Parts: sequence; structure tokens; C-alpha cells
Amino acid sequence: MDRVILHCDMNGFYASVELIDYPHLKDKPMAVCGSPENRHGIILAKNEIAKRYGVVTAETLWQARKKCPGLQVVPPHHDKYRHYSRLINEIYLRYTDMVEPFSIDESWLDVTASTNLFGTGSHMADEIRETVKKELGLTLSAGVSFNKIFAKMGSDYRKPDATTVISRENFKEILWPLDVRAMFFVGKATAQKLHDFGIKTIGELAAADKKMISGMLGKQGSTIHDYANGLDTTPVARYDQPEQIKSVGNGITFRRNLHGMEDIKTAVTGLSDTVATRLRKHGLKAFGVKVDIKDPSLKVISRQQQLDNPTNVSEVIASSAIDTIKKSWRMRDPIRMLTITAINLCDENQAQQLSLFSNENVLAEKGEKVERAMDNIRKKFGTGAISFGSIINNDIGLDAGSTDPAFSDVRTPPDRDD
Repeated sequence: MDRVILHCDMNGFYASVELIDYPHLKDKPMAVCGSPENRHGIILAKNEIAKRYGVVTAETLWQARKKCPGLQVVPPHHDKYRHYSRLINEIYLRYTDMVEPFSIDESWLDVTASTNLFGTGSHMADEIRETVKKELGLTLSAGVSFNKIFAKMGSDYRKPDATTVISRENFKEILWPLDVRAMFFVGKATAQKLHDFGIKTIGELAAADKKMISGMLGKQGSTIHDYANGLDTTPVARYDQPEQIKSVGNGITFRRNLHGMEDIKTAVTGLSDTVATRLRKHGLKAFGVKVDIKDPSLKVISRQQQLDNPTNVSEVIASSAIDTIKKSWRMRDPIRMLTITAINLCDENQAQQLSLFSNENVLAEKGEKVERAMDNIRKKFGTGAISFGSIINNDIGLDAGSTDPAFSDVRTPPDRDD
């Protein structure tokens, strides 16, 4: 018996939540945008009217207003979005405990065991849409299928406020004619590689030789080939199942552009302090450090470096990040935004066993003791009670000692146009 999987995706979530408090903007082009004064003027979400003007997520406010001069803008309220996200998932939990949030505004539901109680998958999807609309005043699009990938693609297929069923009988008809870029987990670079080999649709990807695709794209090639053929068997996690942390990062759009190594060191010190603090809070260490750099034209490069020994010490993370920047960035070029992410994580107890006999870790252990002492001071007296000297009184927008999520750059929803 096939599984019955739903994917529920809120329509223009941030904007829709804001319209509850700004009903007078309902019939006007409207977007949620970070603070232009703090150089966070990026479109985070937009309503359907703004979308018709061509406004897209992740573009700058000035770009959006060139397309739509009358665009109304409201600031983001992330606590409110998290509150509504919990309410939405509580509605899903009325149907099954197999609810797996994919982001703040979308979740998978495995309702296979619920069909005897609530009817078919499409009936449940329609009922959920109506319930969310009635109780919360929000709309969602739902995909119904026999696996997670096709359910996700179903929710993307028709927007807003719609249910799409993708079955074994119709998936070739519905999905295979679509551009390969519509395939889940196929980004722009991967799509271009496939296009270069003459693979332009999902159907052509499905029909291609799997070994050739794997040779071209590695493990990802094998995975997306299976996905295109409907072979995804990934289970839906339980709602109360602890989420595995895969990376810990922090980024900020600076109050002014960074110029030169002194600015970069100040920024990296602050960001690394936050990342290291979060690693220790979760009992983790990192085997690698990734750096994302955005210039004033919004062009982004991403580089990473592996570490000889896992760490949760800010000095080690900062040193790796600065080394990566020196190797990959021209120092005369300005930096608008910087993100530092700890990757390839492991449990700190496991890490201690792995590096038990490493002489290099003597200094790291001393650094960790110092930083854990800083953690205790911040816990008792507040995050600003103690910090690194280079961060104090900076003019680039770092708050000394801040480990609060608000210190991070405003997070945009997944890069999509819904």
C-alpha cells in the first residue's frame, strides 16, 4: 500500500500574517522588508498583488519599487511568524503526529494511518486548507502524493490556496514536462549542467542513464534521478522528534561596507563568538567553517575550510574564517554582508575522544575554558556583560557580546517566488 503524504505550504506567509494587523493594505501591493536604514532593505515576502508587478523575494527594496512605485512596506516581526507557525502545525497535528516542519511556513504530514478516520489525502488537504483559513485567516497550498518529494512539488504546482494530487498514475503527465529547474533540490548551477547535456525537463532527467547523471553530479545526481522517477522513500519525522542540527551560523548586513583587514577582523570576531557560543550551548563541535561573502552588488561567494580538529572555540573559528577570506577575496573590494557557519558537526564528547592525544588541542582547551567562563558571565549578567575588545564601540553594526538571534541578519524565506 502506498503512503499518503501531504505537503502544506503557506501562501506568502510573512506578508499574509502582517495583513492580519494591516487589513487596509489588503488590496494594495505590499511587502515585508528589512530595515533600509540598517541596510537590511531586502524583500522577505510579498502579497499576490505585488507579485503581479514582478516583485520577487530577496531583491532589494529599490529594485522592487522600480517595478512597483506604490509598493507598501512593513517591517518583519519574527516572533509573530513563529507564533502562527505553531498554531498552523497544531492544526496539522489534529490529523497525525507524523508532522515534519521543513521551514517556518511549510510541513510534511504522513496521513497514511489517518485515512480510515478522515478520508482520502485530498479530502484531508482540502479540510486543512479550509480550517487554516477559517481559524487563522491564512491560506496554503497543499500537495498530496505517495512520497515527500512529489508532495512538495504538488504544493508548488498550483498557488495560491489549492490542492494538487500527484499519483503514480499522473506524475509523468504533470511533472515530467516541467523544466528540470522545477525538480526539488535542483539549483541553478545543477540545472545549467543538465541543460548543457541536453537534459531540459524532469522527464528527460528521469529517462537519462543514472550512471551518467551520477558521473556528472556525484551522489546528488543519483538522488535527483531517483526523485524524478518517484523513488523517494524518505520517512516523515514525528513532530516531537528532536531535530538534528546540521550547521550553526550567524550573518549580518553591516551598517556600512567593510573595507580592509581591520574591518574584516572585527566582523569575523563578533560573528565567530556568536557561532562558538551556540555550538557550546548545543554540546557540539565543528570539523569545518564556511564563509559566505556578499558585495554591494549583492553578488555572493561561498567558501569552506576543513579543520584538523573539531572545535567550538571562537578564536579557532575566526582564524579559519579569516584564512578563507584572505585566500578567496580581494582585500580592496568592499563587503556588504558576511556569514560564518560551523559545518560538519559532531557531539562534543565524541570530539574529545577523537582529539584526546592531540598536542594541538592544549591551547584550544584553554580557549574553551575561557569562553565557557564568558558563557557563565553572560548567562548571569546578560549577553553584553563581557565581549572581545575589538568589538566594543565598533561602527559596523555589531552588538558587543550579542548571541541573540536578532543579531543575525534578517533571514529570508527559501529562495522561491510564492
